[in-house]
Amino acid sequence: MIFRTLLAAIFAAVGLLATALAQPSIPRQAASGLSGAVPSLAPIVNQTAAGVVNISTTARGNDADNPMFNDPFFRRFFGAPDRPRESQASGSGVIVDAGKGYVLTNNHVIKGATKIVVTLRDRRELTAKLIGTDPATDIALLQIPAEKLTAVRVGESDALQVGDYVLAIGNPFGVGQTVTSGIVSALGRAGLNIEGFEDFIQTDASINPGNSGGALINLRGELIGINTAIIGPTGGNVGIGFAVPTNMAMRVMDQLSRFGEVKRGGIGIAAVGEVNQEVAKEQKLPAIEGAVINTVIAGSPADKAGLKKGDVVLHANGRAVRTGYDLRNQQGLTPIGQPLELTVMRNGQQRNVRITIETPARAQGLKPEKITELPGTELASIPKELNRRGVYVLDVSPAGEAHQIGLRDNDILLGVNGAYVQSPEEVRRAIREANRFVVFNLLRGDSRIDLRARKGTSQGT
Repeated sequence: MIFRTLLAAIFAAVGLLATALAQPSIPRQAASGLSGAVPSLAPIVNQTAAGVVNISTTARGNDADNPMFNDPFFRRFFGAPDRPRESQASGSGVIVDAGKGYVLTNNHVIKGATKIVVTLRDRRELTAKLIGTDPATDIALLQIPAEKLTAVRVGESDALQVGDYVLAIGNPFGVGQTVTSGIVSALGRAGLNIEGFEDFIQTDASINPGNSGGALINLRGELIGINTAIIGPTGGNVGIGFAVPTNMAMRVMDQLSRFGEVKRGGIGIAAVGEVNQEVAKEQKLPAIEGAVINTVIAGSPADKAGLKKGDVVLHANGRAVRTGYDLRNQQGLTPIGQPLELTVMRNGQQRNVRITIETPARAQGLKPEKITELPGTELASIPKELNRRGVYVLDVSPAGEAHQIGLRDNDILLGVNGAYVQSPEEVRRAIREANRFVVFNLLRGDSRIDLRARKGTSQGT
């Protein structure tokens, strides 16, 4: 009996020592949570949980979008409700600025919501205002009344290492605030086709439906990720969860708070490839990492800065570029007008290049054309190197009729009245040949939009 007690004490001491060695930077307050020989994460939870909120949304049901239900006869015949059906959903969010009442969550948590209610840990229910969303990173910014709020301190996600302990706090399955623990399983996960821009933290901390938008916390009590997605064949957790790192989320939040959207630009490179063993040997790279530039668009900022096909980008704005996804992320998260500083290897020689991010259209060295059929608007053909349909909308005057129709800078016109267009001349011809109405089929960000206007509106006649 004495031997068993002694053995148990030895195992407990070894476990505590291993934990301390694995996390040498655990704060003193966490260590003070130990009661006897029993470790506890309660001090960290108590420090952060008040900053994690539940989010419930109300959205209009799809039934109301069926034009058949606009007829009272069909509404009665099919038993349709007299008012549009509403659906409820729930998720999580994180208070990141108590003074401004800013709450970060996922775009998919609040997408299509007509009402958003945030419930705090003290059970207060507050109606939230949607500041902006970025579907490409699945981040959304809400604002609630800034009254006696507790924010979670934002940490440095770039400092994470595989094996670091983390906590996931959220509202799984709508049961209420729940805390789970695990480790960082991998970093820089991309190419999963979950979002447009991916640089995920992978964790085995249990994340389930309803955790979306919740907090991933390190053992310093700092926010290092926004829980976003899982891989689970049954719809539940199997130990593979993903979080958007805070360094990405906060850069998105900065633009959402200023513009209500993320205004992405570019430098005029396309078809970025991966470094393989052959390229690494040829370029005398220190590792099989980097992004290979396969296309530089003529007349673009990249072209003017001297970038060439075959150049290998090793760093972007001070961050290591391991894959093409890393370069795409850095380019997409650098605001228009700001510099993108690249470290490039060419023929075994390293050089530094500084390029200013331009709007997507102007980054490709396009030549604008004004057409009288869309007053106050400049259009340009898409370069053949990009191998895609459409016509760029370079500039829309706020005082022009095209702006009243709904056209905006950086839209891509895919078609007019259902006919594909590939040049400003084809847009001009399609408008002239239209009868009473003109329908513009366009791409705005990741969304397809149809704008309908009377022909006289677009031509000013």
